Amino acid sequence: MGDELQIASINLSDNGIVTIDTEIDENLELMRISELSKKGYQLLKENKINEAVDCFSKILVVDGNNNYALVGMGDATRKRGSFRDAVEYYRRCLAHHPGNNYALFGIADCYKALNQYHKAIEIWEQYLLHDDKNITVLTRVADTYRKIRDYKHSKAVYMKVLEMEENNPYAIIGLGHLHYDFKEYRDALFYWEKMLRINSENVDIRVLTSIGNCHRKLKTFADGIPFFEKALGRDSYNFYALFGLADCYRGQNQQSRSLEYWNRILEQDPRNKVILTRAGDAYRNLNAYDQAVEYYRRALNIEFDTYAVLGLAVVAKVRGKYEEAIESLRRLIQQDPKNYRFYIELADCYRQKGDKIQAQEVLGNFQKFGIRNTSVIEFIERLKSH
Repeated sequence: MGDELQIASINLSDNGIVTIDTEIDENLELMRISELSKKGYQLLKENKINEAVDCFSKILVVDGNNNYALVGMGDATRKRGSFRDAVEYYRRCLAHHPGNNYALFGIADCYKALNQYHKAIEIWEQYLLHDDKNITVLTRVADTYRKIRDYKHSKAVYMKVLEMEENNPYAIIGLGHLHYDFKEYRDALFYWEKMLRINSENVDIRVLTSIGNCHRKLKTFADGIPFFEKALGRDSYNFYALFGLADCYRGQNQQSRSLEYWNRILEQDPRNKVILTRAGDAYRNLNAYDQAVEYYRRALNIEFDTYAVLGLAVVAKVRGKYEEAIESLRRLIQQDPKNYRFYIELADCYRQKGDKIQAQEVLGNFQKFGIRNTSVIEFIERLKSH
């Protein structure tokens, strides 16, 4: 504390007794705490965490239960990513100041960050008892219900927000994500396109890639391409835009175009085994088998990848190396016995070897699982008719 806090007012009473008036002391101390509190929160806004902590610590030395300082320490600790420590500061505040909205808000955000979604919802519901019109809290509650895949409650809260504020961007985007998560791609598209209409010039790049992804899922690839291109125009390294374009061109069987974007991703992330495998598939579909093998092996040098092994087996089959392909495919079936594609490729190896009986037996083994798969049924019919 500064020297000014030690100043006292000396009074002489009628009977000659000297008294010290501490009111000035207390007022100066309150002023000092107020200044430190304002300074601490300003430093938090500027992301100067250490300096903010210093301010709040000075307050707590004088007043260990100060609600502003405890919430400030919680906010600072939360910004550092130490969510469990932050929870303790918020709890200390709530122990002395029950119902403090800022502490409730902070502790709920911590629980959400710790993936303790049910606890977060419980806290936010306490908050809403004091302020049931708080749109920020309502959208957080809806987001958290979405995280725990509670479709009904999530949608209800988002819709409540839209009743209060028709074009609230967080609720609109949240509804887009909610429908997308539940594979309701046309409904997701409705909300993200609404967001685009509201703010066509400065719409978030994630809205553009989300619209593109809906078209990818709906297999309306040509409609998705312009949105990914627009996103790429804003950020030429955006992974989701590059991936989306590559996958759309793959869906249109334009393998050369898809390779352009797979390789652009690999320029940034050369050890991405998923992309290496996708690029290998594109080379294989272009009959560039040596390049395909190179990419599959690069993927496997990073980590085992089922589809890289499958790709190598298919290349081996095309090159007439049936035994090599059969061995790889049988190992894949052992690891994932219900993947229909492995059975089709294995049966095709036997078919090409001229062993239709063995091919039918392979497909029959898959059907024993009771899984009805159109591709398997069609292959069996072809074997029977030839």
